[in-house]
Amino acid sequence: MNRYPASGHFEHDPIKPGSRDSLVRRIKTGLFFTLIICLSSCERSIEQYDYSILAFGTLIDISLYDIDRVQADKAFERLQKDFDQYQQNWSSWTDGDLARLNIQLKRQAATGNTITIPDHLVPLIKESMRLSRESGGLYNPAIGELINLWQFHKYREKDIHPPADSQIQALVKKNPQITDLSFAEDNLIHNHNPAVSLNFGAFAKGYAIALEIAQLQRLNIHDAVINAGGDLSVTGRHGDRRWNVGIRHPREDSILASIKVNPGESIFTSGDYERFYMYKNRRFHHILDPRTGYPTDDAQSVTVLHQDAGRADAAATALFVAGSKNWQQTAKNMGIHYVMLIDARGDIHLTPAMKKRIKFLNKSPASHIIVSEEL
Repeated sequence: MNRYPASGHFEHDPIKPGSRDSLVRRIKTGLFFTLIICLSSCERSIEQYDYSILAFGTLIDISLYDIDRVQADKAFERLQKDFDQYQQNWSSWTDGDLARLNIQLKRQAATGNTITIPDHLVPLIKESMRLSRESGGLYNPAIGELINLWQFHKYREKDIHPPADSQIQALVKKNPQITDLSFAEDNLIHNHNPAVSLNFGAFAKGYAIALEIAQLQRLNIHDAVINAGGDLSVTGRHGDRRWNVGIRHPREDSILASIKVNPGESIFTSGDYERFYMYKNRRFHHILDPRTGYPTDDAQSVTVLHQDAGRADAAATALFVAGSKNWQQTAKNMGIHYVMLIDARGDIHLTPAMKKRIKFLNKSPASHIIVSEEL
């Protein structure tokens, strides 16, 4: 079982999903994650075991504490298997269960027949329905065709450019929503809109991390962190102290702020700097507003802290789409109390709860801090 240091920025070449030898490899230390775990020295010496897995387009770093090697090996083997399955069956880019379901959804809308879906997709879809309703459709995992049209997975290519407006508007007009799906029974669904194509890129990572934190606890491991490219969940503590997490500055290679994360909390960030390209002096990033079909332009990043990793993941995207004028109502509807939104001007919007928890380290003097009312 391979173990590697759990700090820094992970760089990797394209890796074939499911290849165990290629998934876990020596990693480089570079600049910064979206969120960087700042691990202070502890008051007592503890055993630490680290392991890295590629899934959901990012390296997922798992750090386990205060256990022995046998426990660590067993846990890493279990989590490797689980994340491999999630990657295969929850991605719309593979030939797994979700990709096959999308094909069936298009066909079923024309026939009116029900579709039997695998059991493991039922909670993913039902929770996504709930979150989509709460967000007013700003978290919308039914816009897979729109996501495919933009092809942000090719954002590094030199000739990348936005799709034609006519193509975008044609998809927006069809208005696919996950609520176009309805359950006839526990794992039987109807689709009422042939434009529905599911893509859980704004939720599956958080949902999977939550499942694996629970998996670690079943394995009697209570002090751990799972960090997926900076989006992370923690259980227990790091030695005698809480986890201290740095939040990346969206326009600089530096840490903007830090926050101490309590056991059982998760912190997720959506930013316009993760996958983007410049075209005719305009930044086009991967977070799409399902109402317009275009990337939003009113925020640079949104950070959400919550007990539920899946909810934090989806909320970070929904609040980013809501933007600086409307995020508060969306956060309230989704039950989110800890939010930091950096708007297009660089001003920092905070909930009162987040203001009490966050410590700024590299704030621009020109940035204003705007504290919202209690949600």
